[in-house]
Amino acid sequence: MDSTHIHLLLNHFPVIGTLIGSGLLVWGIFRKQINLQISASVILALMAIIAIPVYLTGEPAEEAVEELPGVSEGLIEQHESAATLAIWIMIITGILALAAFIFNRMQKKQAGVLFIITAICSVLSFAAMARTGYYGGQIRHTEIRSGNATANGEANQENGEGEEDDEEEGGKTNAATDSLGKTPAATDSSGVKTPADKTRKDEDEEKEKDDDD
Repeated sequence: MDSTHIHLLLNHFPVIGTLIGSGLLVWGIFRKQINLQISASVILALMAIIAIPVYLTGEPAEEAVEELPGVSEGLIEQHESAATLAIWIMIITGILALAAFIFNRMQKKQAGVLFIITAICSVLSFAAMARTGYYGGQIRHTEIRSGNATANGEANQENGEGEEDDEEEGGKTNAATDSLGKTPAATDSSGVKTPADKTRKDEDEEKEKDDDD
C-alpha cells in the first residue's frame, strides 16, 4: 500500500468524524451533558491526529494523478490550498479538545470555556474539511464539477493532444524534406534529360568554343 492508497483510504474520516464530533459537542453543551462533551472532545482529538497523515500523503497522491487525462491543474491547486487551511484549523481544534478533556479531568473551571471554544473551532473545522473534500472529489469525478472546472480540464487535455499532433506532423514534414533533398537530379525513366544534364551540356559547349578560339 503506497501513499496514494493511504490518502484515499483515510481522507473521508476527518470530514465525517469532525461532523459527528462537533454535533455531539454542541448538543452536549446545549443539554449540559458533560459525558457527551468528553466523548466529543476525544473524537475531535482523534480526527486531528488522522488528518495529519491525510495531509502528508496528499502530495504523492497529486503526483500520481496530475498527468492523467481530464485532470485539471486548477482543481488540484484549489484542493491543496483548501487542505492547508483545513489542517491548521483541525490541529488547533484537536489541541483545544485535548486541553478541554484534561482540564475536565482535573476538575478545573476553565474546562467549560474550553469546551465552548472547541465547539466553535470544530464547526469551522468541519466546514474547512468539507470544502477540501469537495475540491478533492472534483479532481477525478467529472460528474460533480462545475462548468468552468470541466472546461479547464477538457482544454488541458485538448492542448496536450494538439501538441502531440503538431510533433507528429513536424516529424513527417522533416522526413519528406529529407527524402526530397536526397533525390538525385538525373535522367528520368522516359529518357528526357533533367535540368542538371542540360546545364552540364551548356558548360561543355562553352568549353569547346573556347578551345576553337
